[in-house]
Amino acid sequence: MGLLFHLKKEKRNLLLMVPRIKEKYRLERLDNGTVFLVIPRTNPIERFSVRFLKQPQERKVKLDQLGSFVISHINGKRPVNELAALVEEHFGKSAAPVLPRLVKFMQIIEANGWIEWK
Repeated sequence: MGLLFHLKKEKRNLLLMVPRIKEKYRLERLDNGTVFLVIPRTNPIERFSVRFLKQPQERKVKLDQLGSFVISHINGKRPVNELAALVEEHFGKSAAPVLPRLVKFMQIIEANGWIEWK
């Protein structure tokens, strides 16, 4: 058996992990509290559509209230458990169940490649 069979996967506690928005993305805030995640179009197909089909150079993803609040507080210093406490403090019972919703949101934004973990 090779070395890979003897290595165990490292288990990590998501609540202690620290998310950070990737540098190529930025946030755009409106006066009403809505936050857009601005994503540059960088892959070859998107660059083609920008150049020849006159598409915008950036994509804006509109986030709901909870998503806007969470992504605004992701700064590369706060672990997920602190984010959960902030959400619970700000939204109260309207965000319940906080932890499952926050974990699902983190899974979605990680799957889209918008954040990285420290």
